[in-house]
Parts: sequence; C-alpha cells; structure tokens
Amino acid sequence: MTESFVTVERGLGPDGRVALVRFDRKAKVNAMSVEAMRQLRDAARSFEDDLHTSAVVLTGTAASFCAGADLKDPGIANRGAAAVGERIHRQRLGPKMCQAWEDIEPVTIAAIEGHCIGGGAALAVAMDFRICGRSAHFRIPEVELGMNMSWGSIPRMLALMGPARTKQAVILASEKVSAAEALDWGLVEQVVDDGAALEAAMALAGRIARQPPLPVRMSKLTVNRFATALHGLGSHMDPDQNVLTSLTEDFAEGTSAFRERRVPKFKGR
Repeated sequence: MTESFVTVERGLGPDGRVALVRFDRKAKVNAMSVEAMRQLRDAARSFEDDLHTSAVVLTGTAASFCAGADLKDPGIANRGAAAVGERIHRQRLGPKMCQAWEDIEPVTIAAIEGHCIGGGAALAVAMDFRICGRSAHFRIPEVELGMNMSWGSIPRMLALMGPARTKQAVILASEKVSAAEALDWGLVEQVVDDGAALEAAMALAGRIARQPPLPVRMSKLTVNRFATALHGLGSHMDPDQNVLTSLTEDFAEGTSAFRERRVPKFKGR
C-alpha cells in the first residue's frame, strides 16, 4: 500500500471556502520523492472541479516546508540508468507538479517554516503568496550540484525578484536566503514569528474567502495570464537541460561532494 504524504482538508474558514493541504514525510526532512511529487501534483489537480473553495493553503512541517528532492529515493537516485528519453520524461514530473499548483483557480498560499530548498523553493514560487517564519530560509543548491535550476522556477523567481536577485539566488547556490532577505527581495510577502506561518496563512485565506468568489478567480486568472505569458519560452527546455547537465563530469563531482560533505572542484566539463 502506498504511503500517504499529502492530506487535503476542505470546508475550513468563512463559509467553508478555505482548504488546507499538508505535506509531511514524517521521519524525512520533508524531501520530495517521486511518489511525494505525484501526490502533491494530484492534490493540486483535485481542485480543478472545486467551485466552492476560494483559497488553498499549502504547508509542510514545523521544521521544514520542503528540503528539495530526495536524492536517496530510488526513482531519483537511479534515473541515470534510464535511456535519455525516459530520463527527460521523469524530469517532467517536478515541472508538472509546480504547474498544477500555479494553475489552481483558488488563490494559493504557502505557509513556510524551516527549510525551503531546491524543489521546495520551486514549489513555493508557483504559489500566489508566501508567508514564512523568521527562522525559515531558502536555498537553491542545483548549480552547486552541477545542474540547472529547473521546474519552471526561474521565470517565476524573475517575476518576483527581478534579474539580479534571481541570479544571486540561483548562481550563488551555497548561500542561504534568510526570511528577512526573502521579504526584502520580494520572494515572500510576509514574515511572522516562528511557528505562526500557518496561522497567518489561514488568516489571509480567510480574508480572501470573504470576498466574492467569481471576481476573485477572474482577477487571479487575469494577473497570472499577463505575468506568465512568456514563461514557456525558456522553461520548456528545463528537463532537457537537466538531463544534459547530468551527463557532465561537474554533475558527478557536485553530487559526490554533496554526499561526502566537501567542497566540490569543478572543471567545466
């Protein structure tokens, strides 16, 4: 029987128009396995025919929103043994998960505590709003692992932070972005006391739920269409670039250094 990592609770808040989605891998640091990504994608898609919900809050655990991809998960760790076409197909799961969350018609809010790393950051920027605790931090380690930052996240970060901050967050991969910096950069909309992110997110969801549902959905859709109109021009190449970079010596060095907890030595090949 498949273990459940994602729960969906509907009927909360004013007139029952708020939903809460929890991502929790229990003993794990809330990293994403292939199965976890599928469950998160399916949770988002479950709102496609939901005409009652006005706002959806997504949260992780008290220690971690999401620590990125689970490199120990067989579906991720063994992808190098697959043919190129299959590897590209597998790499599209993360982008589809994030796109599913961006496509939800109700307004989405991420409640972030602790780690928000790699794929977790990619998921967070696919949401409409982000609220985090003061000790939360963001980090995008993909470049330091010898790969590209994918999942359609660069256009989304660019829209939130602008070119220079996006380059800083992505290229200087080992640097943590604190909650205060994330607020200053425009990566998050609100910083609250540790442990209060979910409460603040539910409060915002309640405010949204009190608004007339139809114009709320129309407004979100219009803003998103303008804001994301050109996103597909570059992000459609993300899976191909990821597979290409995974064939390099630098990728092997970056991932080995990560596992061995040492500083990598890259050679540009």
